[in-house]
Order: sequence, then C-alpha cells, then structure tokens
Amino acid sequence: MQRRYISLVAAGVALGTAIALTGCGSTGGSDDVTLRLVAADYGNGAEHSSRKYWDELADRFEAGNPGVTVDVEVHSWKDVDREVAEMVAGGNAPDIAQIGAYADYANENRLYRVDELVTIPTQANFLPELSEAGQTGRVQYGLPFAASTRLLFFNEKLFADAGVEAPADWPQLRAAAERLKARGVKYPFALPLGSEESQAETMIWMLSGGGGYRDRNGGTYDIDSRQNVATFTWLKDNLVTPGLTGPVAPGKLDRAHAFEAFTRGEVGMLSGHPTLMQQAEKKGIRVGMVPMPGADGRARASMGVADWMMAFKQNGHRKEIGRFLDFAYSDTNVLEFSERYDILPVTVSASEAMAADDRHKRLWKFLEALPTSELYPSGETSWAKVSASVKRNIGDAVAPQGDPAAVLSRIADDAAQAESETDAE
Repeated sequence: MQRRYISLVAAGVALGTAIALTGCGSTGGSDDVTLRLVAADYGNGAEHSSRKYWDELADRFEAGNPGVTVDVEVHSWKDVDREVAEMVAGGNAPDIAQIGAYADYANENRLYRVDELVTIPTQANFLPELSEAGQTGRVQYGLPFAASTRLLFFNEKLFADAGVEAPADWPQLRAAAERLKARGVKYPFALPLGSEESQAETMIWMLSGGGGYRDRNGGTYDIDSRQNVATFTWLKDNLVTPGLTGPVAPGKLDRAHAFEAFTRGEVGMLSGHPTLMQQAEKKGIRVGMVPMPGADGRARASMGVADWMMAFKQNGHRKEIGRFLDFAYSDTNVLEFSERYDILPVTVSASEAMAADDRHKRLWKFLEALPTSELYPSGETSWAKVSASVKRNIGDAVAPQGDPAAVLSRIADDAAQAESETDAE
C-alpha cells in the first residue's frame, strides 16, 4: 500500500481537511476512520528515518484492521514538540503524538487516560519505573515509547595513545582529560551546556554529584542544593577553567555538535546514549563505555530518558487508537524499533528478550542501568518551564565570571514560580 502523508508544505489546508473528515468518522465509507499520527524522527538521514518504520507499521496494522487508515507525519526532534503544540493550539490536535512531554496536555484535559486506550496486558507490560513516570496526578496519560540511559563514552584509541584508563571518579576524570589535552585532543571532555539539550547534561552531573532536580523523596525541586552547587563549582574549577572542555564554551556547545565531534575522533570523553554508539562505530571510532563517575566513586544513579506516546481526545477515535497502540506495543514491533535505532525497549517482555539475545550485547550496559536510573520529572506540568530555564541559564554557571550558586538559585526561583503557577490553575 502506498502511504498517505499529510503534506508539510500545505499543512494548514491539509490538516483542516483531515480534521473535517475524521471528525465525522468518514474517509471513504460510513465506518472508515483515519488516525493522524505525529512522530519524532530517531534516524539520521532519509535512509534511516523513522518514517520508514512508521510506514511499515501502519501498513501491517491497516492490513489487519480494514476501515482504519493511519496518516503519518514525522518531524525532527528539534521541531516536533513545537509542531504538535501549534496543532493543538490551532484546534488541529493529532489523534496520536509521539513526542517528548505529555503533562501539559494531560493537565488541560486533552488526553485519554492510558487505561481508556490499551488492554490490561499492554498496560501491565510497561516497565514499572516508566509507567510511574508517565503519570500525572497518579493517573497515567503518557505511554513510554522509547527509553535510553546515559553512560560515559570514551574514545579507546585516544585513551590508549594518552596512556590512560577509563575514569572511576572525578579526580581520575580530570587527570585523564589533562593527559588527553597534552596529546592535542581538541575536546578532552565535551560538556554540552548549550540550548539544545542542556537539561540532560545538567541532570547527569547533578546525579553524579549526589544531587538532582528534586529532593531525594521526589517531592519538591531542589535545584540549588548544596550538592548541586558543589558539582557545578567543581566543573567550573576543574574542567572548564583549565581548558579541558575544548575550544567552544560549554554554554555555546549543543549536544548535536558534541556528538558530531565525537564521531570525528575529536572528543576524548562525553556523556552518551545508544544512538551515539551506533553513529560513532559507523565512522570507525572504537567506543568504550563505563558508568558515569561520581565525586568519589560511581555515580549514585544514571540518568534515564523516556519519550512518550499520547492520544488526544479531540477527534473521538478512542477505540481505533487503542487498537493501534496495542498493535504498536507488541514485542515484535517494540524490538524492531529498538533494533533499528539502538533504543531500549519500554516493556518488560521485550526487555527480557533483549537481555537474553547476544545480538543485543552492546546494549546490555544501558539496559542494566535502566531499572536504577532517574528520569526527568516529566509528570509535573511545571517541568517544561523548569527545563526551559535550565537551557537558558546553566551555561552561565561554568562561564569565566559565572557564579554557580547564583545561577542555580536563579533556576530554582523559576522552578518555584512555575510550581506556583501550576498550583494556581
């Protein structure tokens, strides 16, 4: 079957037409339904785009579900959250969105509950820590779609040339970076605190230093805690000021540029995820991976990331959406996506299958870290504003004239304001 895409060029007209058709439940017959799915692209280029995965999945689903058509849009991660937000604001919500955050839409009562959509076996099969992260107000609205954890990546050749081993704590990390710099490595430790995804790098280091975005009980934001201030003070004094983070100031360095530099062999160490491993190996980089070092040993927890699937109520296609989601979360389909994009599965059965299959051996370290990892507080409607504040400000904490305590206090104030606004709604 030839896939039917909504033209991105003529989005305004096409989306309105699609809504008009699906709103009355008719796309060619009185019982026909068209589901609009907007998804993020996990690939790197047209040949590896997620569009191909969704093509094949939609075709297989349609073959077993006559009368239901799935129209697919795929956007880059840089654009997809904004695109969906604009659709929703314009009254053109998709039926299904696979994006980075769900809580704001749930808080606005725009989403179906997960228990309204999928069967009990599907819902019970999600990894418990991901199901919990998909809840807001103790109700699950976000279905985890893909997960990953972060490890310390290092270039094995550069390490061998410098005569250093993988660091187990911060002093060893600094010592390795000094040796790499002496050997002429451009980025001994790449520290991307730019606007692209600095909320992730920030959390990695907070956990490494014994802190985090929230207090140990997960109750309130604790961004300017003693541990977090000590962590960013250490980063500034021991990596950034001595010139061990490369020629681009951390506050100007985006994750994508740091990853590209790693695949070119210009980076000694950085925090990485499974997709980077695949990209680097394709460029001939021998990648070593160890748990993120802590101040005096292994970090207390790794950072975990989950992306989310959600279903909007606007078009009223609950039953058809539920059938599609039950199909999408079968082991075959979950594992196929994980294999294509080196992403961790989000279900218990698929995770067990991956752990038992030697073909996935290179992902086992990431898989082992997932049960004890900590995720963003994505169930909090305040998180989007807190994340935006981190992206705006955190680079200043390690700048030459920066004051880590003052910067973290500024972000903490923004977090308190965001929570206050949420409570008032």
